[in-house]
Amino acid sequence: MAKQDYNCAHRLRVRWAEVDMQQVVFNGHYLTYIDTALADYWRAIGLAYPQGYVDSYANDIFLRKATVEYLGPAHYDDQLCVYCRTSRLGGSSMTLLFEIWREQPDPSPAPLITAELVYVNADPQTMQAAPLPADLRARVRGYERLQAIEAPR
Repeated sequence: MAKQDYNCAHRLRVRWAEVDMQQVVFNGHYLTYIDTALADYWRAIGLAYPQGYVDSYANDIFLRKATVEYLGPAHYDDQLCVYCRTSRLGGSSMTLLFEIWREQPDPSPAPLITAELVYVNADPQTMQAAPLPADLRARVRGYERLQAIEAPR
């Protein structure tokens, strides 16, 4: 996907503690980078997580699936940008896409990481899936530039 298709961009610098003995970012840290970018996404749509989501909807979202493709390494002190967007709104689930690019010292010609995360909205007491709130759908649609994100019902 083209960078301009993403509205949300979170920038960070790789810390020494995130690099493994191979001198590259340890694979698990990329999911932490993604999680931090997702927090920016929630703020961008005007819904802080977890307070805003849980308090507003009396539901919570739970990660159901994470698919990550490692395409290139990041190194200590690299400046990275994590791009985030919603690609699909289902009945009770939402799918988000992520790309991580190196910005400095030399911009990467392609993403270092691509990821797709699927979250399910659920009642936190019963852990049963619940429909995505209409307000959340409206916030996401208003924020995203690409309109074809609603799944057929």
